[in-house]
Amino acid sequence: MSMHPTTIPSSTDPLGETLHLLRLQGTLYCRSELSAPWAIEMPVLEDCMMFHIVTDGHCWLHVPDEEPQLLQQGSLALVPHGNGHSIRSEPNLEDKPLFDIPVDKVSERYEVMRYGGGGAATNLTCGVVRFDHLAAQQLVALLPKVLRIDSWKDDEDGWLQSTLRFISREARTLRPGGETVMTHLSDILVVQAIRSWINAAPETDQGWLAALRDEQVGRALAAMHREPEKPWTVDSLAKEVGMSRSGFSARFTTLVGESAKRYLTRWRMQLARTQLLETSDSLFVLADRLGYQSEAAFSRAFKRMFGVSPGSLRSSQRIAS
Repeated sequence: MSMHPTTIPSSTDPLGETLHLLRLQGTLYCRSELSAPWAIEMPVLEDCMMFHIVTDGHCWLHVPDEEPQLLQQGSLALVPHGNGHSIRSEPNLEDKPLFDIPVDKVSERYEVMRYGGGGAATNLTCGVVRFDHLAAQQLVALLPKVLRIDSWKDDEDGWLQSTLRFISREARTLRPGGETVMTHLSDILVVQAIRSWINAAPETDQGWLAALRDEQVGRALAAMHREPEKPWTVDSLAKEVGMSRSGFSARFTTLVGESAKRYLTRWRMQLARTQLLETSDSLFVLADRLGYQSEAAFSRAFKRMFGVSPGSLRSSQRIAS
């Protein structure tokens, strides 16, 4: 049985496998028609990413502990860690909380906001999204506080400008199915922003992303991600990637920052935690699915990782909800 509805395809490109998992679950999309002066406070939304695409006009993005950034037409700004922030027509304005501003709901996940003082117009396409696979979430955790693409200077092939123009046209006319087109195109832009960062950022030359790029260690990581239920050992992983046991063990620890055994256990336990909170599968089923020979062994590993038993975690979640 698959551990997740998104399966990982086998390939010779471990980083490509991880990028394959950058499939978004959209929580909310909003077309914002704003007229100066205006200032909106975006709330903290845990485990979510927020993005803003400027289709007309300009705005200022304020993220705590970061310099304000001017976003011009054709800019995409991604705030990947759910941090609260503000968007404003001018830098020094008093924010109004997002949820205090009325909107027109077009569908369950798409709405239109019209707000401001009647001056210069700015149009945005904004969204709240999340990735639902652990490998993708681990990648997102490495992203900076703000990730930005400016299509007018960075889009060598012109596809980003074309996509933004398409979104802008759909936003203005909102023909039948327009909200579906806009949400899918917005998702593509978010994924492309992350891909661009991976290709350009110096920090991706070390740690987990660098390990995924490594020919041998990357293949070992992909194997564990793809088949966490297999009885992987250092010996079997080394054999999988064509290395000696000692050479593989040392290289894995150097690149990833922890041993292969520790990484596999942590990966399995993160999967288990997600399944405990999102399904009603028994502990026996989860143990078997994750490669543990008994429910007791699974429960011991879980408690060592999180400090509580799997049963206690599930019970506390039910009480909270």
